Amino acid sequence: METLIPLIPALPISGFVFSALFGRRIQARFGKPAASLVPVGLIVAAWAIAMVVAYGALSHAEPFGETGHGVTLWEWIPAGSLTVNAGLYVDALTAILLVVVTTVGMLVHIYSIGYMGHDPGYWRFFAYLNLFMFSMLLLVLADSWLVIFVAWELVGLCSYLLIGFWYRRRSAALAAKKAFIVNRVGDVGFALGIMAIFVNTGTLNVRESIEKLIAPDATLAIPLVVVALLVFAGAIGKSAQFPLHVWLPDAMEGPTPVSALIHAATMVNAGVYLVARANPIFGHAPEAMVVVASIGIFTAILAASIAFTQTDIKRVLAYSTVSQLGYMFAALGVGAWVAAVFHLFAQGFTKGLLFLDSGSVIHAVHDEQDMRRMGGLAKKIPITYWTMLIGSLAMAGIPPLVPFFSKDEILAGAFKNGFLVVWLVGFIVAGMTAFYMFRLIGLTFWGTSRVDPSVEPKIHESPRSMTIPLVLLALATAVLGVIVGWPLDGGLIHQWLAPIFEETIAFAGHAEQPFELFGIDGALVLASVTIAVLGIVGAWRLFGVELFGLRLGGQPERVRELSARLPFLYRASLNKWWFDELYDLLFIRIGGRVAAGLWWFDRVVIDGTVNGTGTVAATAGRGLRRIQTGRVQNYALGITLGLLVMAGSYLLIVGR
Repeated sequence: METLIPLIPALPISGFVFSALFGRRIQARFGKPAASLVPVGLIVAAWAIAMVVAYGALSHAEPFGETGHGVTLWEWIPAGSLTVNAGLYVDALTAILLVVVTTVGMLVHIYSIGYMGHDPGYWRFFAYLNLFMFSMLLLVLADSWLVIFVAWELVGLCSYLLIGFWYRRRSAALAAKKAFIVNRVGDVGFALGIMAIFVNTGTLNVRESIEKLIAPDATLAIPLVVVALLVFAGAIGKSAQFPLHVWLPDAMEGPTPVSALIHAATMVNAGVYLVARANPIFGHAPEAMVVVASIGIFTAILAASIAFTQTDIKRVLAYSTVSQLGYMFAALGVGAWVAAVFHLFAQGFTKGLLFLDSGSVIHAVHDEQDMRRMGGLAKKIPITYWTMLIGSLAMAGIPPLVPFFSKDEILAGAFKNGFLVVWLVGFIVAGMTAFYMFRLIGLTFWGTSRVDPSVEPKIHESPRSMTIPLVLLALATAVLGVIVGWPLDGGLIHQWLAPIFEETIAFAGHAEQPFELFGIDGALVLASVTIAVLGIVGAWRLFGVELFGLRLGGQPERVRELSARLPFLYRASLNKWWFDELYDLLFIRIGGRVAAGLWWFDRVVIDGTVNGTGTVAATAGRGLRRIQTGRVQNYALGITLGLLVMAGSYLLIVGR
């Protein structure tokens, strides 16, 4: 088993090297399917190995046990007190991430065979995907903060490359740059956090440093709450939380498989994984926990409010992703650790399904993404419709689909641990999520067609390479909740993850309470399902469907009337609460002028002073060098004159 662990990241990086070196030639000589054979095959192999390793870790078999097992590959940095080993570590938390990353990653690779089939950069796309898979797998497997940071930056690089894959399109190039720059802001905080960990502990090994940080007799040069908040800064950037949330919706400029893999199911979950991995640090810094919960729940309702009015199908899902990530951080902040990771697991499959479904819709209507130019697609692309309907019901929190279990555990955890504001906002967000997801379904699949007449006859279901991953992800969304989440607060996922978080939960004093169907738990479940149903019914009434000639919903005039009644809220949501404009004003316009002023000060005052000093010295030197003739008689004359001046000055002074 130990020998299998290094193969998990090794296979994707091998696929990247192969595709980068030979992909173009293979595509030119043998065609596009041949160019994807090696990179896709290696990801399938990595998935199979990851499943074996994950099964061993989740079943707590040898050599993993309850605490996990590490493999040291080599000593990377031996530099005095700084020693960093290139090592990998697998426990139950790592195993959950391995299942999500490799499964969704494999299905996205298969889906991309059909979706990218007409793109001339086919081989390059698969090379980038393989590099991303290596980076993400290295991130979740790494046993050192420094190795995590290297992988952290690599996934950022891959995000930049894949968002800007169609780099000739200006919007894609700008979106890639925006994502890269915004993430660097959070990464600065993460880098400082790693430095603070080393200053406090003298080691960068994840497990050793955490043990030293939370030791009862620990004397820390940098307070633990500062360390926690710096680490959280990195998570804010990577997981697109307020105020660094603005990059993720623009990232939809990349190909849809990129949106599914990086910006829904894997990379954006890295921040949640990071906080969960560092759970003892946050658990021993309650002030940081409050910050995590506050930012998470605020981001959840902020993003949900924006999703209400977006018309681009991928942007609706992007803001939904930001909102659900906020849910996860809120869960981490209130101490519902297992529920947060469970929601990560659930959203990985559900969001992967929904983004791939959106790609199938876009493929069917010839690259159209505006839902106002869709409608009536349910009968024309039935596999896409039914799988997206399952995903939307799951997002709404309808049982027994998998997000129902994780979402309700988060709400119950907030309520039971006394975070009533977090529970109330999360409860409202649940209804909002149901509404905007079925608004998407209504505008895209229900009612009459608004598709361009020239495109209408060409609408067709996607090829099998695209529909098979949709069916498999829909099946996973439908059954995984019952398999791993039932009973609530006591399912398999709780048994797997309990050893990871039990010490932190015990320290916080959040005692485990049994699930009571006919008590407070049942009431909370009933309330969350009720508000989800109300959200679905509301969307159905406004964006509904016609069956057998009977109009069951769809009232565009009512939608316009409601928008007119709340003009400010409608404009704010449509314009994303003007965050892009605000940041443009603060950092581009005002910040640019401040930078220009500082540059003028640096150029004129600082450089002027330095250069002026040099000019004075050079001018003086040019004048003085004339007396350096090399003739002894001239020097003797100079000495004589000097002595006469000195003697005359002395006589004058004495004479007075």
